[in-house]
Amino acid sequence: MDFEISDKMKTILEMVGEFVERELVPIEGEMLHGDPARVGELVAAAQDKVRQMELWAPNHPIELGGLGLTMVEHGLLSEALGRTPLGHLAFGAQAPDAGNIEILHKYATDEQRDRFLRPLVEGKIRSCFSMTEPETAGSNPVLLATTAVKDGEDYVINGQKWFTSSADGADFAIVMAVTDPDAPPHGRASMIIVPTDTPGFNLVRNVSVMGHAGSGHASHAEVIYQSCRVPQSNLLGPEGGGFVIAQDRLGPGRIHHCMRWLGIASRAFDMMCTRANERVITPDGKTLADRQVIQHWVAELDAEIRGARLQTLHAAWMIDRHGAKAARDEISAIKFSVANTMLHAVDTAIQVHGALGVTDDTVLSYWYRHERAARIYDGADEVHKTSLGRRLLRGYARHG
Repeated sequence: MDFEISDKMKTILEMVGEFVERELVPIEGEMLHGDPARVGELVAAAQDKVRQMELWAPNHPIELGGLGLTMVEHGLLSEALGRTPLGHLAFGAQAPDAGNIEILHKYATDEQRDRFLRPLVEGKIRSCFSMTEPETAGSNPVLLATTAVKDGEDYVINGQKWFTSSADGADFAIVMAVTDPDAPPHGRASMIIVPTDTPGFNLVRNVSVMGHAGSGHASHAEVIYQSCRVPQSNLLGPEGGGFVIAQDRLGPGRIHHCMRWLGIASRAFDMMCTRANERVITPDGKTLADRQVIQHWVAELDAEIRGARLQTLHAAWMIDRHGAKAARDEISAIKFSVANTMLHAVDTAIQVHGALGVTDDTVLSYWYRHERAARIYDGADEVHKTSLGRRLLRGYARHG
């Protein structure tokens, strides 16, 4: 096993890290408290600088203008960008656009590439991913209730979705809907591209998450499809292939998520250690860093983050060499373990910051609100634990 990267990639990561600290971290306060229009201007200015650096959309294939990164390299990039909530957005690598680009690149027709993929990669338009439903189990996409019925040369879509991330301001959605209810469970649903200006696409609201509804990229919308008619040429990939495409999207995507979470964890750790050294707690000048309990927290969290990072890089290495299917145990393991490491890091950093930690004067409270969902989306912790535990036990049973 070797996680060594090229000198070129080392240079890119150094450039990204410097840009994050110099250009993005200073405008986090605007993101938390500023006018949304002003925030949009600041992000657009940062994106222009990234383009000048020739690092726009680095996570995409070479033929789409990206760097053609391996999974390990992609993970390390996600870690660097994850140190700020603005990182992926500034570099054109944000969800759900990045995942949509991956499946469009693999499954789109030439017409779909010209109309949807190319402008999405260039950052001229935005997209959303519409799979989760309020009345069905989100961790089991074979239970979808939304339907797409053929009528002439069209599909007519009806159903209710929510947590359609970034639908606010998106130009199109990739919708997962049942096209053949009589097919076997994993072949019932398909992916269909739906422009958001299509009659019958109704964005009902941006769902409030822990007191914040969000807007634009930071939104999670409830969408009702009401006799929403699109041509059958908008089918993405084969009919009935929705489940397979979703797995293509979500499997490697969990590496991106986990490395982003490690970026959050490392930044929270840095902030915690800085605060511990700066915070004077006695008349004779002793700081929090002089307290044994803080020293133990720091040591334990450092070891936990190191372990989570190595575990994730190993999963990425497995995908690079053997494919996502061969690495499914490693992927399941990191999904629940790294999410909890990240949340532990944020929570501990807040504790060390004291009252300051729960205010919006730092980015910690933002992460505490927005990243709690890490243990739920893309499969709840319990689902991954059950799946992994079952496979491991079956392996022992087969070998007697």
